[in-house]
Amino acid sequence: MSEAIFITGTPCTGKTTVSEVLSSKLNCKLIKINDLAIENDFVLGIDDEKGYKIIDIDALNEKVSDIISKSDELIIFEGHLAHLCSGADKVIVLRVHPNILRPRLESRDYAESKIRENLEAEAMGVCTAEAFDEYGDKISEIDVSKLSIEETVNIISYVIEGKLNFPVGEVDFMDWLMSNL
Repeated sequence: MSEAIFITGTPCTGKTTVSEVLSSKLNCKLIKINDLAIENDFVLGIDDEKGYKIIDIDALNEKVSDIISKSDELIIFEGHLAHLCSGADKVIVLRVHPNILRPRLESRDYAESKIRENLEAEAMGVCTAEAFDEYGDKISEIDVSKLSIEETVNIISYVIEGKLNFPVGEVDFMDWLMSNL
């Protein structure tokens, strides 16, 4: 029987690195949602104002569902759009305090407006809220701000096994937002 785990979060929360180590540890398939969208020509264009790719979420969702339905193994889907697709058995939202997230975003040479948008999204828990709309209690929201990659991978492994749960609402960065308005 297949199992689909979606790992999502704001850019630079560690999704890719953690997912790569986790998939190796669990010896399972890893699908990077952004790569899947590009490889299947689901990019509709580029947002003129913000510079990011506009993805056909419906087509992406259909592709993800098709992959899940044809699989009989554990698959990890990684990316900040993963939670917008359906079919996950569990959704892991990685969260990082905005003060730690800022230098990571800056290291990618993002424009200040994009950095600010991502910091605000992280403070408000946008990925968590969007995921909750689709998945409810299938979500674990993990603050990885002070965790190593190995610690994060171990925690997610326990979540997948059903030994740990991190319910929505435990992570709160609104104080950062209120002091940075």
